[in-house]
Amino acid sequence: MITQENIKVTAYKSDGFIGKYQKLIRDTVIPYQYSVLCDEAPDTEKSHVVKNFENAAKALHGEDVGDGFYGMVFQDSDAAKWIEAAAYSLALYPDEQLSATVDELIDKIAAAQDEDGYLDTYFTIKDREKRWQNLLEGHELYCSGHMMEAACAYYEATGKKKLLDVMEKNAEHIYKHFITEHNEGVPGHPEIELALMKMYRTTGNKKWLLLAEHFINKRGEDPHFYEKEAAKRDWSVWGNNPTSHDYQQSGKPVRAQSDATGHAVRAVYLYTGMAQLSAKCGDNALYDACKRLWESITRRRMYVTGGIGSTVIGEAFSVDYDLPPDTAYAETCASIGLMFFANAMLKNELIGEYADVMETAFYNTVLGGMQLDGKRFFYVNPLEVVPGISGVSPTHRHDLPVRPKWYACACCPPNAARLITSFGCYAYGENSDMGFCHLYADGEVKFENGMELICRTDYPYDMTVNYSVVKGGRLAVRIPGWSDTFTLVQNGEKLDIKQINGYVILAVKDGDEVQLTLSDTPHFVYPSVKIPAVSGMAAIRRGPLVYCFEDADNGNVLSLALKRGGKITVCEPDTDNPDGITRLKVEAVRFEDNNKPYSFDEPKTTDTPAVAVPYYTWGNRGENAMRVFMPLY
Repeated sequence: MITQENIKVTAYKSDGFIGKYQKLIRDTVIPYQYSVLCDEAPDTEKSHVVKNFENAAKALHGEDVGDGFYGMVFQDSDAAKWIEAAAYSLALYPDEQLSATVDELIDKIAAAQDEDGYLDTYFTIKDREKRWQNLLEGHELYCSGHMMEAACAYYEATGKKKLLDVMEKNAEHIYKHFITEHNEGVPGHPEIELALMKMYRTTGNKKWLLLAEHFINKRGEDPHFYEKEAAKRDWSVWGNNPTSHDYQQSGKPVRAQSDATGHAVRAVYLYTGMAQLSAKCGDNALYDACKRLWESITRRRMYVTGGIGSTVIGEAFSVDYDLPPDTAYAETCASIGLMFFANAMLKNELIGEYADVMETAFYNTVLGGMQLDGKRFFYVNPLEVVPGISGVSPTHRHDLPVRPKWYACACCPPNAARLITSFGCYAYGENSDMGFCHLYADGEVKFENGMELICRTDYPYDMTVNYSVVKGGRLAVRIPGWSDTFTLVQNGEKLDIKQINGYVILAVKDGDEVQLTLSDTPHFVYPSVKIPAVSGMAAIRRGPLVYCFEDADNGNVLSLALKRGGKITVCEPDTDNPDGITRLKVEAVRFEDNNKPYSFDEPKTTDTPAVAVPYYTWGNRGENAMRVFMPLY
């Protein structure tokens, strides 16, 4: 079994498609999001994040906090994810002004930390006596987890330890409360589990490994913990049901869990921590549970776009094959969490399917969660939108036809920013004698084991990937499951190498040239007949990109049906589009509307080409209808 001992690469600077997005994050998204955190962005939902830290510092000194706390109970996490995005960007593009801005924010965060290490502006400002009394809803551990991730990223990018010192003090406080003093409880919203694993890798402090293990092992040990906790208090944050064990992933110990249930983001954050711990400790029972949960998601509860969490009720998984396109929730953060889970599974075992899903989630739902100019964002990612119904009807109000600028619950925008700037951590991995190429992106990469590569590619629109080996070793290159053919050439010689779990393994020397060519043929994707909402329909996929159909290209997209087995033509790249997208043309028919809700008269049809664009680009040309799955005729 091939595993990754270390997934950190010492440097990864991308050009091409990914590099364009990383520069967009640097130039547009990071400055814009900071203006939001400071309540300086015009015509944008108030955030108050920075002000909350300032007010918490005042509260600790007994000063008047004025406007007090504003926002969600987890508002602090927006600052943490912004710092993390900025840290990864600084690692790629050093910037003294941005670094100074981050340092200024860190000073305010440090000032908001209580003497005992506690750090949470909601409870510090509103009621210090209620700390740790509401793990179900309070998000104290969730916020700490995100700030721990930010601290690790900023230290690794800049060498500056102030935030890391703050979060080590915070972690000591948490360790004392739950381990030393034996207070019961597990996070209502998992996140700190994976964050503690990062803290352990960054600092080497085994306390953080033990604390992560504690939270994972204790989860579900007492399925009624949250009920007992709620009975001890006479207050609530927002009325979460403590008896909903499946929603909290707390009905069974984690090693006994088989179905992905409940709040989708919470679930995949938990599963990520589990997979990281199983890889670190060689816990086969934990890895077996992760594999069962992985199969539950990817075989029965995942959209073709890599979206997960199909219902708006609780932002949650529902039941097997309940994947309606028009009421899909498919939160951007959930697909980001799915990428975390997939990446953690790759630490346990080098299996191409994990990277396949990671890639699908990234190029479709994650990128689709952000407008092409980086200024608007989707929280929810439907696979079908109809103006007048989507965003309007009570059943479809969450499925918006255009991206808003910001949200009161703004977890997704900074989450997407930190994911994109840290793309190299998902594209590459390593162990002591091998470099892993999980995803393809133009740029240079240096591994900690000494290997160096330069990748040149126009992926995801061109399927040729070229590797120039600067410093050699053993190289494992993924062959995607969607590519029914591939060719591999090393120094001009075509290789005949068998795949091992979706990877080919090469011995490469300094100066070697390796070229991988994948299939560029677009395909129909047919859903299982068990998925009732799209049974008998089809989607289109080319490479990692799922395509969709919009009114902007087709007129009334609801009047179209694709010809069964029809020809799909790859168009020339759109040089007028700043994203340089490649459209597809598909043979189709258009049904004539007889202007009646129902009729005995068979509608007339005319042949017409239907134009498809990559799903991640939809909703960038004003409000118009969109479909991923189309009827077949």
